[in-house]
Parts: sequence; structure tokens; C-alpha cells
Amino acid sequence: MSDDLDALEDWAAPLLERLQPGERRKLARDIARELRKRQAARIKAQKNPDGSPFEPRKPQARAQAGAIRRGAMFTKIRQAKHLKARGRGDDAQVGFFSRVARIARVHQYGLRDNVDRNGPSYDYPERRLLGYSDADRALVRDMLLDHLGDDL
Repeated sequence: MSDDLDALEDWAAPLLERLQPGERRKLARDIARELRKRQAARIKAQKNPDGSPFEPRKPQARAQAGAIRRGAMFTKIRQAKHLKARGRGDDAQVGFFSRVARIARVHQYGLRDNVDRNGPSYDYPERRLLGYSDADRALVRDMLLDHLGDDL
């Protein structure tokens, strides 16, 4: 996956050098914004970047009152206040940049973490919250071509 992004970067770098810094910043911001929308929609659909579904929550031994267990995962984490899109200079970033980043990292890589502050720990399954699909790479390529088409 990173090879595809490196190849895209190698292909686009000479073309992007023709742009003024302000135009590059605007393009990076637009790309980051579109990728954030796509990542949030994919998290809402409970899908990994490759299209496979997230591993469901662990079933409980007893019925639990409340709708937390029955609802979709990551409903608040995908909001724009947590999932940020930044376009600065020559790069576009989409990710979690606050305290939520720790929670996202645990799920992204399937790490071990405490369930509660002083509670038991649990090995969380890997749920890829962030990642690039083939459609995302095509979107970036098309946005570059559309923006550069006027200048070529």
C-alpha cells in the first residue's frame, strides 16, 4: 500500500513543483478534506480499508442494560472534531490528533489496553480505522489531475 502512495508521490512531485505555495496548500487542504469524509463514511459503515467488516464487539455473558453494546462502534470518534483533516504546505494529513488518538491507535493495531481506568485489560481486535483503499488513491490522483489540468 505504501508503495502505491510512494509511486503516486514520485509521479506528482514534479507536477506539484510548478504550483505556487498557496495553490499547493489549497490542493492539500482539499485532498485532506475529501479523504476525511471518505474515512468517516467508511468508519460509519464499519469497514476496513480493504472492504472487510470490522470484527464485532465481544459478546457479553449476561444481558447488559443500555444500547451501547447494540449500537455501531466509533460513532463519536469519526466526528470532525476528533478526525481531523489538515493540509499544510506540501502534505495532507488525516488522522486523530487529540486524546482520541490513543483509543484509535489501540483499535488500529489491535493492542492491549485497560477497559476502564483501573479495570481489567483486554486485547482489542485489529480494526483499521484509517487507511487508503484503491478508491482513495484514485480520488487523490483524479483530484491532482483535475487541479493540474488547468496548468498543463
